This record gives sequence, structure tokens and C-alpha cells, in this order.
Amino acid sequence: MLKNPTPQQIALYASLLIIAVGLLALLVLFLPGWGSPDWMLYLLWTLVAFGFSYLIIVFYLRKYIYRKIKLIYKTIHKHKLTPREKRKSVDLRVNIIDRVEREVTEWADTQAKEIEKYKSWAEYRRKFVGDISHELKTPIFNIQGYLHTLLDGGLYDAEVNQTFLEKAAKNVERLQVIVEDLEAISRLESGELLLEMQTFDIKDLVCEVFEDLEFKAKARNISLEFKDGASQGFKVRADRESIRQVLMNLIHNSIKYGHADGLTKVGFYDMDKYILLEVADNGIGIPKKHLDHVFDRFYRVEKSRSRDKGGSGLGLSIVKHIIEAHKQTINVRSTPNLGSTFGFTLEKARG
Repeated sequence: MLKNPTPQQIALYASLLIIAVGLLALLVLFLPGWGSPDWMLYLLWTLVAFGFSYLIIVFYLRKYIYRKIKLIYKTIHKHKLTPREKRKSVDLRVNIIDRVEREVTEWADTQAKEIEKYKSWAEYRRKFVGDISHELKTPIFNIQGYLHTLLDGGLYDAEVNQTFLEKAAKNVERLQVIVEDLEAISRLESGELLLEMQTFDIKDLVCEVFEDLEFKAKARNISLEFKDGASQGFKVRADRESIRQVLMNLIHNSIKYGHADGLTKVGFYDMDKYILLEVADNGIGIPKKHLDHVFDRFYRVEKSRSRDKGGSGLGLSIVKHIIEAHKQTINVRSTPNLGSTFGFTLEKARG
């Protein structure tokens, strides 16, 4: 007997068992003294009985199994059976029970993963909505306070109206930054961002970003430089404007959170098929307990100081999504009061 017989083998074994019982009965009946059998007729009867029993067992097994299998498939499959599938017969030569058991197990695993995914997304949505509400509340509350003060008479006070209007405008700009970053991260997470891959010199792009942020750096007397050994440029293949956004965010952050009279350095490292680009500063640094969360949405190491410096709290999350869209990696290492280093890889251009 096989360990996992097919329905066809089950029918065969059952038929043989029936015939064996019948054979035993006939042998008992035709023992000496009970008459002599017609052995040819007996053999013919045995073959006919075997054939009939086999066909009957196969018929009922097929009917029974198909009815049960169809019920299971109706449960685990989302699509409706076509008329052809409904008429399709069960192949009794294969171990259909094992196959169905395997499919049900796979279906159960898939369902468990989907449920876990839905729970994860529900938790993410709840947290995301809470974070957005919290981030929007501050500038809206500030704008409301400034406008009410102006309406209550501050509008006619020359020392108050200009200052409050400027503060209200600053908070409106912050709201605009949050909304634009929310749109950007929505496009990134939905896969709507189409990368325009091209070959360019990464050092030239860093020089352009240095020029764009020159005045912000001078305001804090922070020097923007290349590390030793970064005099050589490297050709990379990436979406130039997306990588510009990454560099703008990282270098701007190094200026915002760097010490006055400090230093921001950019370095390149040849990694065979890839280029590692690092943006390092000697600023306030990030405590170890926060390093695993700096790329999370709306995560702030020091909430009050971060909000005072502006920004949406989505910058580093957008950076991570852009780098991952390039199928590359980004990391950070930092020590409080010594500074931070953000590094990401890009594909080196061929030829």
C-alpha cells in the first residue's frame, strides 16, 4: 500500500479487496463435497465483477471528491468558476487531496499576510493622520492668533501690524512646504514618480547645490567643502533632479543643525559598480536612540528646536524614498556634539 495513494489507486485497492472477499467465499462454497466449479465461468465472473466494482467506485469517488473540491475552491478562490471549469472532471490519477491541501495552506498563508498588511496599513494611516494633524495645527494656530490680534486693533499699530503680518506669512509658507512635501511623498509611495535616468557628473551637481545654499551657509558662517580625495568627479546614472533634491535636503540640514562657524564636507568613494556619496558635518549630532527613526515621516529628534528651524518633517523620508526608487541604499551615523554623516549610493555610469 502506498503512503499517499491517488483516488484511482484507492479504487483499485477497494476493487481488489472486494474480489478477494468474493474469491474466498467461492472457494469455501466449492470445497470438495460441495460440487465442482466451472473454472472458466468463475474466472470470467471474477473479471466482470472486478471491472464493475472498479468503475462504480471510480464514479462515486469522482463525484464525491469533485463536489467537495468545488466547495473548497468556491471558498478559497475569488473568481467565479467558468462553465468549462464546472464541467471539468477530476483527474483521479493525481493525488488531488494533497494538491488541494497545499492550495488551501497557501491560501491561508496569503490571507494571514494580507490581514497583517491591512493591520499595518491601518496603524500607519492612524499614525499618519495624527502626525499630519499635529504638524498642521501649529502653523494654523499661529496664523489664527496673528490675524485675530490684527483684527482686534493691532492692524492700526505700526509697531505690531508689520511684524505680525510677516510672522503670519512665514507660517503660511511653512504650510505650503508641508503640503508640497505631502504631495511628493504621496507620489513616491504610490509609484507615480517616473525617474528620468541620465548620465551626469555628480561633483558638478554638488557644486550647483553649494552655490544654491551659499547664502544660507554664510549666514551661519558654515563652510561648504569637498573632502580630501574628492577632487575627481564621477559619472553616475540617476534622475538628476531627484538627486539634486536629495543633496539639497542633506546639505541644507547640515547647515540648519550644524554649529555656527562649522563645516560641511561632501566626499565620494569608488565602490566598483557604485559611487558612495557622503555628506558630513560637525554639528549637534543625533543621539543613538534616534538613529533608527530619522527617516520616518514627521520624526523629529528635538521637536521644539526642529519646528523653530522650519521644514515639514518629511524631508528625510522623501530622501529615503528617492534613493530607494533608484534601488540604492542610504544610511546615517552620528555622535552627539561631533556631527552626523549621511551616505547613499548611486550606480556608476558605464563606459
